[in-house]
Amino acid sequence: MSVNKVILVGRLGRDPETRYTGAGQAVCNFSLATDETFKDRSGERQKRTEWHKIVVWAKQAEIAQQYLKKGSLIYLEGRIQSREWNDKEGQKRTSFEIVATNFRMLGSKSDSVGGGARGASTPAGNYEADSPAPPAEDQSGPEVTDEDIPF
Repeated sequence: MSVNKVILVGRLGRDPETRYTGAGQAVCNFSLATDETFKDRSGERQKRTEWHKIVVWAKQAEIAQQYLKKGSLIYLEGRIQSREWNDKEGQKRTSFEIVATNFRMLGSKSDSVGGGARGASTPAGNYEADSPAPPAEDQSGPEVTDEDIPF
């Protein structure tokens, strides 16, 4: 048995960017910062920020694009996925990303970086994917309307 599960609480480092696959499925990318505070050997408090690449698929991606902004505080569940490619010099590179299966917006408009610089307040909501894997190209689910969104 194996488990590939990630739980993060952090702030978006940039506004989400959404693209669409050839089959019309939405895929959204953004970065998420998590902070760790600790005391070093001399007893001084140190703060370390870890950056995570986040990928969200399908209806969740559209919701993320609509409601998440740079500085938004979110709770996120997902899985780690590696990606390999060759760079311009032909060197093999590997990166890791979190494929979100569930996220929840936390806090309020005033909690986000920039405070009142944004338009409408960010509603809190819980968004869970039906499947942790990217949707199949010919997969079609039930139509989601505004009445289905829990806020």
